[in-house]
Parts: sequence; C-alpha cells; structure tokens
Amino acid sequence: MAESVELPSRLAILPFRNKVLLPGAIIRIRCTSPSSVKLVEQELWQREEKGLIGILPVRDSAETATVASSLSQGLGTDTVERNPKGQLGFPDAHKHEGKNAQEVIHWHNRGVAARALHLSRGVEKPSGRVTYIVVLEGLCRFNVQELSTRGTYYTARITSLDMTKTEMEQIEQDPDFMALSRQFKATATELISVLEQKQKTGGRTKVLLETVPVHKLADIFVASFEISFEEQLSMLDSVDVKVRISKATELVDRHLQSIRVAEKITQKVEGQLSKSQKEFLLRQQMRAIKEELGDNDDDEDDLAALERKMQGAGMPSNIWKHAQRELRRLKKMQPQQPGYNSSRVYLELLADLPWQKASEEHELDLKAAKERLDTDHYGLVKVKQRIIEYLAVRKLKPDARGPVLCFVGPPGVGKTSLASSIAAALGRKFIRISLGGVKDEADIRGHRRTYIGSMPGRLIEGLKRVAVNNPVMLLDEIDKTGSDVRGDPASALLEVLDPEQNKTFNDHYLNVPYDLSKVIFVATANRIQPIPPPLLDRMEVIELPGYTPEEKLKIAMQHLIPRVLDQHGLNSDFLQIPEAMVNIVIQRYTREAGVRNLERKLAALARAAAVTVAEQEEAVPLSKDVQRLGPPLLESRIADGAEVEMEVIPMSVNNHDISSAFKVSSPLIVDEAMLEKVLGPPRYDDRETAERVANPGVSVGLVWTAVGGEVQFVEATAMVGKGDLHLTGQLGDVIKESAQIALTWVRARATELNLVTAENSNLLEGRDIHVHFPAGAVPKDGPSAGVTLVTSLVSLFSQKRVRADTAMTGEMTLRGLVLPVGGIKDKVLAAHRYGIKRVILPERNLKDLVEVPSHVLSSLEVTRLATKIYNNHNKLGA
Repeated sequence: MAESVELPSRLAILPFRNKVLLPGAIIRIRCTSPSSVKLVEQELWQREEKGLIGILPVRDSAETATVASSLSQGLGTDTVERNPKGQLGFPDAHKHEGKNAQEVIHWHNRGVAARALHLSRGVEKPSGRVTYIVVLEGLCRFNVQELSTRGTYYTARITSLDMTKTEMEQIEQDPDFMALSRQFKATATELISVLEQKQKTGGRTKVLLETVPVHKLADIFVASFEISFEEQLSMLDSVDVKVRISKATELVDRHLQSIRVAEKITQKVEGQLSKSQKEFLLRQQMRAIKEELGDNDDDEDDLAALERKMQGAGMPSNIWKHAQRELRRLKKMQPQQPGYNSSRVYLELLADLPWQKASEEHELDLKAAKERLDTDHYGLVKVKQRIIEYLAVRKLKPDARGPVLCFVGPPGVGKTSLASSIAAALGRKFIRISLGGVKDEADIRGHRRTYIGSMPGRLIEGLKRVAVNNPVMLLDEIDKTGSDVRGDPASALLEVLDPEQNKTFNDHYLNVPYDLSKVIFVATANRIQPIPPPLLDRMEVIELPGYTPEEKLKIAMQHLIPRVLDQHGLNSDFLQIPEAMVNIVIQRYTREAGVRNLERKLAALARAAAVTVAEQEEAVPLSKDVQRLGPPLLESRIADGAEVEMEVIPMSVNNHDISSAFKVSSPLIVDEAMLEKVLGPPRYDDRETAERVANPGVSVGLVWTAVGGEVQFVEATAMVGKGDLHLTGQLGDVIKESAQIALTWVRARATELNLVTAENSNLLEGRDIHVHFPAGAVPKDGPSAGVTLVTSLVSLFSQKRVRADTAMTGEMTLRGLVLPVGGIKDKVLAAHRYGIKRVILPERNLKDLVEVPSHVLSSLEVTRLATKIYNNHNKLGA
C-alpha cells in the first residue's frame, strides 16, 4: 500500500492517453514508442534505487472538454488496460501510432506520481525494437507548474497536493468528514458482501476497510471500476478529501445497483427455466390422466405413433425388448435435451427396417428367365448359363444359401445389368451399393452412436430404402475399396458375404444383430488382383471377357441404336445407321472391350441427326393439345386435295406418335462422309501395325489390362556405347527383370541364332541397347512380355523384320523355358480387334482357347510356342 512520500521538484512525465492513474492503484503498461522507451531507460532502468515518474492524463484533440494547457508537439503512445481488480494488463498493439506529428495534444494540469514495482526489457523480432513492460503503483497527486522537454520525453516542475499529517488529523475530527466516512464504509461493505456471495471472495478487501485510511480507500475502490474518462479526471481533481469521498460513495453505490439489476435479470431467467420444467411435469401428469380416462389422442402424440410403428415392424423378441427400453428412456427425456433427437432417429430406424417384410417371389420360370437374359444381353453364353443354373437351384430349394456371384470384367461389358436381370427373374427388388473409393469401415458397419453425426452403414441404409429383407444387393466396384487409419472395408465385408455369419450381422449404429442371410449378394469388379484373398474366397468369380467386333455389331443393332434413338426423340423414320457404318465405327473409332464408347459415338450421330430434323421441322405448338403441321406434311395434304389447317394431337401419346406426325420427306442415312464430319477423322487404322513394325527391332505383344486385352509394341535399337541396357516406358520391376533376362538369354544363344560369328561373340561390344514400351504415360508391369522382348532383340541383332500380322505373349525364364500366362481370352480378342492374323502362345496356354469364340479362332492362325524357346526361334521371325 502506498505511504506518504516526499516528491522531488521535477519529475519525468509519462503521458496516458484517455486514461487516469489514481493513487493506490497498480497498473502494468507496455512501452513501445521511442519517447516512452527513452524515459523508462533513463529514469527507471539505469537507476539502482526505485525511481519516480509522473503520470499525466492526456486528452485526444477530438475531445471537446476543457483543458488546462496545450502543446503543439507529437506524442508517442503506450497501451494500458485495467482489469476489474485494479491490476492492469496490456494489449500488444499500438492503437494511435501514425498520428500526425503536428496534432494538438491536450495535457491535464494534475497527475499522479508513481514508482516502478517491476521492470522487464524485451526486443521485438525481426525489427529489433526495444520495449519495456513496467508495473507502476500510484502514490500521490501533484500539480504541474511548468512542462518542458528533455530529449525525446517531457519533464515537469511540480508541487504536491497531498495534505500534511497535521492537516489530516484536523480534518478527521470534522463531523462532516466522519459522516461521509461512515456512509462510504457502509456502502463499500455492502458491495463487498454482494461480491462475496456472488464470487466467494472479499476477505482481503474487508481487511483493507479496516486498515487503510478512508481517503485512500476512495481512490482504490474507484480505480477498480470501469468508469468514463471524465469521471476519472473528476476523481483525480478531487483534492478535497470530503469531495473525494462523496464522489467515491456515489460511484460505489452505482456499481452496487448495477450488480443488483444483473442479479434480478439472472433470477428472472432461472425462473423461466424452472417454469419450463414445471410445465413438463404438468404435461406428464395430463398424459397419465388422459390415459386413465381413455381420452388420449394418439394422432397428436408422436411418440405413441412411433411406438405403434415399432410394434408393427415385426422385430424379434430380443430386439423388441431393446427397442422398448430405448423408448422408455426417450419418454423420460425432454425434447430440448441433447440426446433426444439422436434417440428418436435411432428408434425410427428400428421401426423402418424390414425385419419380417419380404418380396413375394413368383414361381420361377426358367424359360422366361432365359428369354429375359437373351433379350437384355447378347452373347455371354457361359455367363447366362451359370445364372440359369443358379436360378434352377433357387427354384428347387428356395431357402438354399447359394454362392455370392462376382462378375469380373472390363468396363462396359454388362456386369451391373446382369445383376439387375437376376433381380427381375427372381421378382425381387434391386439395390446397388457403390464401393468404389470407400476407405472407411464405418461405410459398411456404420458409426457408433456416441459420435456426433453418426449414421448406419450403407447396407442397413439400403435395406431401409428398399423396405424388404430379401432384395438382390449389388456390391459394385468391390475391387476399388481402400484402407487407411479408419479401417479396412474389405475386412468388414467378410462378415457380410459369409453365409454362416451374416445372419447375425452387427451394424455399429444399429447395435443389434440383423439377419442378412435372405439377401442375394452380387458383386462386380474390373480386376481380381486387388480383392483380398479371404474376401475372394467367399465369392464365385465369373469372368466376362470383352466382346468381339461381330458381337459389338449385333449389340449395336439390337440394343444400342434403338436405345439411343429413343433417348434423343428419334426413330428409324428420321435416322438410319447401316451395319456397314456401325462396323466402321467399331473398327476405326473405338477399340475397347465393352461398348460404352460405341454407344457414345452412336449418341453423337443421333445428336447431329436431331439438329438436322429440328431445323427441317417448322412446327410450333399453338396450345397444350394443338400442333401446327410442318411444311412437308402440309404440302402433301394440300396436294391430295385435303382441306387441312391443323391437326389435334393428344398430349398423352408418346414421342414416337408425335414424331410420326411430322415425318420428313426421307430419313437421314449415315454414310462415311457424315461419320467423318460428326466423329472426326478415324482414330485407328488397320495399317498401324504394319507401319510400326516396318523396321527391325520392333515386335508386337499382347497384354492384359483392367479394361481388357491390349496390343503392346516393343521397340529396341542399338547405339554406340559400353554395353548397357536402357529401359523406358514407365515400367515396373517385373518387366524390367524380364528385359534383363531376355537380353541375357539372347547373348547366351547368339551363336545358335546366327547373330554373331565365332571370332566376335560379344553382341554388346561397343554399343548400348535401348528398349522402349510406347505409351510412356501408362504404367506397365508383368512377366508376359518376355517372349516379345526376346523377339524384339533377335530382330534387332539379326536385322530381320518381324511379321506385321503376328502378335505374341508368354513369360520366359533365364534357361529359356516358356511359361504360361493369364488373360489368354482377352489377349486373343485384342489381337482380333487390331486385325492381327497370327498369334503365338505358350504351348501350355492352348487349353485356354476353348473360351475364345469359334468365329474368332477361325480368323486367326494360332502358333504354339514349345517349352524351350530356342527350339522355336524360326517361328518368331519373318
């Protein structure tokens, strides 16, 4: 606590902008301006004893209050912040930096002497500016006689305004002073009592009331309040202790009244909360009374409606008990409680799930199922036969747990539509769940209800959507699931697809077992390799290879063209696409295993035809049910002598009926000129292979990809070097090793292959070999390019060209063994698409040719490659 001190005649002045420090108050300030930093450094930091400085309030030039004096010089600023207890903090910002150096600053003529209780020095980075943090305690008031500058800061000649001890003793005997003191202490004691009840504090403040003189208590109390700058100045100017105590009493009483008003508002809010609780209890009693009187209105009671819905859901007994327990818990909760909505949504899910509801299956007609499959899908004989076998077993034993079918094949071959046909043949509802890109196990099992925004898994959500417990559920793109820190969806699917486990499938959100054994699961994938072996073991894989050009032609004529015309509002009277033109589109504009790109090209032709037809037809609707006849039709009607102005067409007829009323004079027939105009120049050419194999060192290989078989060219060339092998084309480790093996084998057999003479047996002497796999942006890997690499190298060293109509595949070992490879059917179909006439296969792969359509084999010359490759090198060349 501040005691009486003897002030020097001159003090360094630290200005406070729009702030006042009162005696007895403690503040903490941050000095950042050059003038205040210089003052603290010289007057406080460099002195060993505790220095004194003067705190003088300063008013902004915008203020209009009366001022004592003014100086036309700039002023640095420091930030000060007072907390409610009289302790002061500081914000880390300069609110008034950048002021005009010539602005008028208004100084107050009275201030407070202060001493430093604590000093700390800091350096800002990266500017290197020095700052000080100073804790100051106000001591006594002073009056400014003269203000001058000392370097960058100000000093003032001052006189103390505090009374002497003798004067203070005399005034304490004054009856008015004693009355004011009692009134102040009573008000202050009442304020402390209120604060003590509210904040459980106040013991230390009571001690101050008993030990500190009243005239100093007045300053201390007022310093702890948030009051205006004008009121702070008025308190500072109250040199007369009677006036000071009177003003302090007024401010303390005002603060006390504001606290009481706040308490009343708080009590009123709490009373409203208590009222809502009382209303809830009364409603509960009213509900019980209505139930006793039989006057309960179930239609207005949502919970009662939910309970009836749950009763009709047909839940098993153990799950019904769990649902009843959750419902009782929900009835005890208020709608405003946080868990009310989540509990209600959970119960609604239990009520919506099809626990007993199933699709009524009609008696299976295998003949009708065959006709449906033949109508929807062309070809795929073995696949459709397997589906018929599956349906036959279901007919003989409806509750049989059949295998999970997994259709594997390139995009666009009809995997998803096959699953839809199975559902239609069985008379069941169909639902598709896409698993592509799913990385969270919760997508399969659901989230636990403890999480915010939790949801059931996709399986339970799908069953809720179809509202039957025995749909055909398609798990699409099952090979494209991933895994990360959130779990492995493929592992979660193990329980789903296992007939012994899925009858008690446990969704984390549902938290009760659900029977999935009645669901027929069908999966699709583009590749088998990404599917984990345990999951693959639970499914029966049915491979769907790509279509041959002949099959694509049939599919286009029977399925794609009618569908495309219908989607574009056309029919055969407007547009006709001959088989020859479709064949050109297949061979020169699309090379794919499926038919999606083919359908896009046909759609482009239909759009071009739609533009032509729309430009020819000038018919404009006159009303909802009236259409004006187009010029060609109108002219023909008039030529026949008919008096026709308009024709009424009901809007209930379909687009084909309306279109038939506006037939153009002749349909648009697609020809090669239109193909090139709409689709652009052909992307593929039958002469591509011959042109690329025109030079020695180039061979044609057959590879398998996720979108079916493809033709892969391998190019090799020699150059001056040190015998190194260079490989390019974004190759994997396996294919790089195959290239190294091929080069090693050729070098070891160079003499037998007549590539070198006996005198010069080193093939790589003075030269490097560069092998490149074109389409460098596409990653390539696998062992099946071994034979192709050997052929390319032998062609390079022998300078003999490889036949342009020959493609090959097969893995080769270091000892010259030719090993079988996979994907033979897709590779042979790819060779057929590219116009290859001769295919060289490993001898042990000839058995796989039974899967290739007979018309494809009849157009190809298949040459077997014996186990030892050096016995077959004559077959590889020209």
